[in-house]
Amino acid sequence: MVRSLHRRLGGPLFRTLLSRVANGGLMGKGRLEAFSDGVLAIIITIMVLELKVPHGESIAALAPLIPVFLSYVLSFIYVGIYWNNHHHMLHASKKISGQVLWANLHLLFWLSLLPFATGWMGENHFARLPSALYGVILVCSAIAYLLLQRAIIAVEGAGSMLAVAVGRDWKGKLSPVLYLAAVVSTAWLPWVAQAIYVLAALLWVIPDRRIEHVLSKGET
Repeated sequence: MVRSLHRRLGGPLFRTLLSRVANGGLMGKGRLEAFSDGVLAIIITIMVLELKVPHGESIAALAPLIPVFLSYVLSFIYVGIYWNNHHHMLHASKKISGQVLWANLHLLFWLSLLPFATGWMGENHFARLPSALYGVILVCSAIAYLLLQRAIIAVEGAGSMLAVAVGRDWKGKLSPVLYLAAVVSTAWLPWVAQAIYVLAALLWVIPDRRIEHVLSKGET
């Protein structure tokens, strides 16, 4: 029966199926990384296309673009933060499951809405409603990242490198709270929301070497 199955499916495919059965039905992470990198690159490309070329050659012609440019810089930093953390998280992971795939798509869905919120916020000079929507997307993105992280840990176990590296993950849990506070503050002081967005971004820009430290210990 095994030989018959081998002839029907072909050698490479048969070996792939055996490998997946041996690993409990788990899959490799290569396509997940490649797909995620591609989506994040497209998100940045869409955002930069919102920077329209001004009609004029003077410095004054650039003035209307300043809010759009500032919102682009902020979103570029956030996408970069997610790409950086996503890369480290997958680097510390060995295998993925169907649940991880869906959790990753959930994260990419919310991040894919950033170009719209970024352009709307910049074009309207950081007005209340656009700033609030921007914060809602950040809240949902942060929660989606935590769900993806938990899905990977559930596959690999509480003693995995990722679980050890993340620990209590106080920054990951604090971020949604900060974004939610920013959303609420838009009802009274929209500039406070922007300050919180910048503060939260700076919180993540500071190098977090937990995963790198755990990986380096595992290699020695």
